[in-house]
Amino acid sequence: MTRPGSQPEYLQPYLKAVKNGGAGFDATLWSSREGQLRRFDVLLELADVQGGSILDLGCGIGDLARHLLAKSVPFSRYVGIDAVEEMIEVAMEVDDPRCGFLVADPVRDPACLEEAGADWVFISGTLNAMDEELARDLVDRAFAAAGVGVVFNFLSNRPHSRWDDRDLTPARRFDTAGWIDWAMSRTPLVRFSQAYYDGHDASISMQRCSG
Repeated sequence: MTRPGSQPEYLQPYLKAVKNGGAGFDATLWSSREGQLRRFDVLLELADVQGGSILDLGCGIGDLARHLLAKSVPFSRYVGIDAVEEMIEVAMEVDDPRCGFLVADPVRDPACLEEAGADWVFISGTLNAMDEELARDLVDRAFAAAGVGVVFNFLSNRPHSRWDDRDLTPARRFDTAGWIDWAMSRTPLVRFSQAYYDGHDASISMQRCSG
């Protein structure tokens, strides 16, 4: 069992949710399944998976793996990692030989990124409870470990005004223009979108140059 008192701040909201309601969708802290799946689809639009392997950071109960299978997305191998043991126990119910799950925290154990040996690293929702510096460090490490690229989302600080009064706790908004500039300092092959949910959040894909 994952013990809340011994875990870092960015994990506390998830641990509290698991303690209060068990390991299930509510513990992923997504506001709705529809919103979660829409964001998965945006990431898939930005990442050219093309039968490659996928590493899912902060996989929760394995919802991305289930979505890939439901949509018949072509992938060769999927590895989901999450620091909350109870979430991984549920994720392991995904029944497909290409999918595997393990308990790991890529922030405190960055070696798990390279050990996975994935073409694409997906990070969906995982950055929300982190401060911006920590989030950027994780994405940087993920990009360095990825064979092809990394794709991720975060809450944008350039949303439509209808989101002004939205309670984001425990999440926070990031400097969207700053993230785009940072991504382009790593690679010219950057894709960006926040043309969904009126700019509430943003998605970025960073791909390695060939040759």
